[in-house]
Amino acid sequence: MKSEESTIFAQHIGELSLSKKAEHVQVYDVRGITSMTDYFLFCSADTEVQVKAIADAIRRGTPHKPWRVEGYETQRWVLLDYIDVVVHIFKTSERHYYNLEKLWADAPMQEMADEDEASTESSLI
Repeated sequence: MKSEESTIFAQHIGELSLSKKAEHVQVYDVRGITSMTDYFLFCSADTEVQVKAIADAIRRGTPHKPWRVEGYETQRWVLLDYIDVVVHIFKTSERHYYNLEKLWADAPMQEMADEDEASTESSLI
């Protein structure tokens, strides 16, 4: 996948996760830091059912299957590896415990928010 395509793909996955009310959706551009992937996407949900719903929405909404899936059975931390974009869907408590974002703190990060949520937040400011 070309760099521009992986950027669009990461955005699309973020939108799919938000469609199932994922929280704290963050996309890290790690192209200048590592060669293992272009983007890491982190998001979370309060329940295992919601983690599964987010993972299912991403898997159904992408044009090809992930190269690897981990944690789908336990639904506490699901990893979807699309080679150029690696998705981490955490149960909120697991996300706080592992704090993987800290490993990529030097990478440019984009926080994604649901448009309705973003407009509510901006009207509160």
